[in-house]
Amino acid sequence: MKGSILITGCSSGIGLAAAKTLQEKGFLVVASCRKAEDVETLKANGLQHVVQMDLSDSASIAKGLEETLEITDGTLFALFNNGAYGQPGAVEDLPVDALRAQFESNFFGTHELTTRVLKVMLAQGYGRIITNSSVLGLVAAPFRGAYNASKFAIEGLTDTLRLELSDTPIHVSLIEPGPIVSRFRANALVALQDNIDMESSRHKKGYEDAIARLTKEGPASSHTLPESAVVEKLFHALTSSRPKTRYFVTIPTYAAVLMKRFLPTFLLDKIMGAQGA
Repeated sequence: MKGSILITGCSSGIGLAAAKTLQEKGFLVVASCRKAEDVETLKANGLQHVVQMDLSDSASIAKGLEETLEITDGTLFALFNNGAYGQPGAVEDLPVDALRAQFESNFFGTHELTTRVLKVMLAQGYGRIITNSSVLGLVAAPFRGAYNASKFAIEGLTDTLRLELSDTPIHVSLIEPGPIVSRFRANALVALQDNIDMESSRHKKGYEDAIARLTKEGPASSHTLPESAVVEKLFHALTSSRPKTRYFVTIPTYAAVLMKRFLPTFLLDKIMGAQGA
């Protein structure tokens, strides 16, 4: 079944690739982006329907969804919760406001949009909710505490939602990417520089390593995959009669799942701790 889908975080990366691919495949795609200036850019990039939606702003979420439902005649087959960013920094160096901002965008905004969309899906009697999580929603890594926390939280909330919707025709899925080609590192670098006092931290050397990683040209690792790897899993979640509850993407994600299942915590800590900043 093909139908309408709202996708968040479409200004670049996975969201943009998903919107363009699904539109080409015949879905009625409504792409959303946080900044008003990106709306026309996305339209110029070939996307037919674009709305502004800032996940950290309740009024923007309500307005964006209202505009979406006007485009889709009041129904919505699917929601792809993709909008998110990463706030680097050691836990001890994280200002509370930076942590709040991480959760406003990655967790609370996603929750608010999902519950609003859910009312539409329950009334129409069908729907699919797919949320883009991360390997860092499955295992922790140093200097990623804020992002880890937001993704661990979205995992728990989504698992609970799936249980509560088990007696309805609404399917709930999580996608778990590892390293993917995107602007994620560039945006994380801005968040690091804006919110972390690196000079006075005991982790100064770690931050220097983090900046080197975030400014590195080319893929983040040899296991980095293109955005299409995520879109392929998304397409299955949208079209399968029995979509999976979780879709793993990239070798690091599969490895993390196995390590968490079979290794004792102290050994998993040693491996993940070696990842550095």
